[in-house]
Amino acid sequence: MIASVRGQVLAVRLDSAIVEVGGVGMFVLAAPATLAGLRVGQEALLHTSLVVREDSLTLFGFADADEKEVFEIVQTASGVGPKMALAMLAVHRPDGIRAAVAADDHAALVRVPGIGKKTAQRICLELGDRLGPPSGGAPVATAPAGGDARKEQVVEALVGLGYPAKQAGDTVDAVLADGAADGAADLDVAATLRAALRHLSGR
Repeated sequence: MIASVRGQVLAVRLDSAIVEVGGVGMFVLAAPATLAGLRVGQEALLHTSLVVREDSLTLFGFADADEKEVFEIVQTASGVGPKMALAMLAVHRPDGIRAAVAADDHAALVRVPGIGKKTAQRICLELGDRLGPPSGGAPVATAPAGGDARKEQVVEALVGLGYPAKQAGDTVDAVLADGAADGAADLDVAATLRAALRHLSGR
């Protein structure tokens, strides 16, 4: 098991990063909030979870141990694989997932692409109190990005989650316009993505 990786960030992509560890470039999949905190050329520490399949070894990275723990626990629910678990962390912070499960808030879980009402009900039923109560800790800070770069990253993230490119682009335009009107135009990439997902779900 690879519990963590530390090294220079060689590349940051839409849904992944490459971190050099001992001369080896480690390909790590991660949620937008985690990737937004990485900078090419700087050292980073990512907590990791290695998912082993018959035909692949996939490394998932997280900003802290709490994200990693939630990622691993939610996969114990029937029908929840690593990609869905990562999508949950793209929409909700760990405490948001805990709160949704604790309160049987199916609507909050349905906001995650790929989760329908029945899956949300099953997640709440099967996880029960395994996630524990929300900690109430401060959210992980992420750096803001410029408008055009932010739009491109968020649109690509939405397309990666299964939304049509035009719908994704129109949604991000609407979210950024609303942010400018509200004086919150400096939302970071992760916050913009969450706002876009709320917009797409009609909330």
